[in-house]
Amino acid sequence: MGVFTKLGSAELDEAASIFGLGAIRTSKAIAAGTINSNYSLETETGSWFVRVNEGKSEVDVAWEARLVDALAAAGVITPPPRHAADGRPYGQLSHVRGKWLSVFPWRVGTHLRPDEVTPGAATAVGAALAQLHVAGLALPTAWRRGSIYDHDHLVGRYSRFEMSLDPQLARAIEVVGDELATVGDASHLRRSATHGIIHGDLFRDNVLWSDGALVALLDFEQASGGSLAYDLAVVINDWCWTGSPRLDLAEAVLQGYQAVRPLTPGDRAALPIEVRAAAVRFTITRITDVYLARVDNPEKDFRAFLARAEAWQGPALGRLSSLL
Repeated sequence: MGVFTKLGSAELDEAASIFGLGAIRTSKAIAAGTINSNYSLETETGSWFVRVNEGKSEVDVAWEARLVDALAAAGVITPPPRHAADGRPYGQLSHVRGKWLSVFPWRVGTHLRPDEVTPGAATAVGAALAQLHVAGLALPTAWRRGSIYDHDHLVGRYSRFEMSLDPQLARAIEVVGDELATVGDASHLRRSATHGIIHGDLFRDNVLWSDGALVALLDFEQASGGSLAYDLAVVINDWCWTGSPRLDLAEAVLQGYQAVRPLTPGDRAALPIEVRAAAVRFTITRITDVYLARVDNPEKDFRAFLARAEAWQGPALGRLSSLL
């Protein structure tokens, strides 16, 4: 984690000018990014989060900005992007070519640890996700770009380590292979779910809380078109786990979600397979992006999601299904 593009005072002043933020009072690099370079600014107009989008085309940055703008306007709890002077919800510095800036109002809040997730918090997250899905269903279907984490992509990633002799990967290779086959065989169930706009990565570190209230959903970089049941499964895998599945929290997530958007029969049929699909996705990506890449990030140890994948192979899946 770090800052990949360093912006000096001149570049930050230019960014403030492009987005009409006013004079900068204080600025700070946020050395917490794994993909982008982030800064906090205090200006005469308020507090701002500035993101340098690393390795993204203008098309990708524009798609995300347009989506978040529309979701915020529809009432989703997410800070809308600040529009630049030229009207676009993103901009570019004159001396940092090929990299695009996104600016958002700063939201004060904290992330919950696994042991801090209560049934009330789980209910709130479920409701917020349902609000996002309802807003996304109202948007043009042409906005539903494909996810890079589709089944074929994950199978391709698996092939990179499938034949590895690394003893640390032996159990993962076995479990991931079995789960990919199971998920692939259930493609008809996955297609039966409602499809729309999904966040794709609504982990605890992408939600802010203040005084016990949910105040912001963050980071729509992995948003795409997709199965709404899959998006719900991602939440269940991250928010409802403390070393083993917390079905009381999963029930609270489902109750909060369905109070806003009731699940369809297709969603209910797909959810049990989607919790397995989500668990195997994050096992695979953490193997390829962290373990094999030798990235020192204990918070993204693949074994944490391998444990989830193994748990869903057992009776926990049936207990989850009974909640639907």
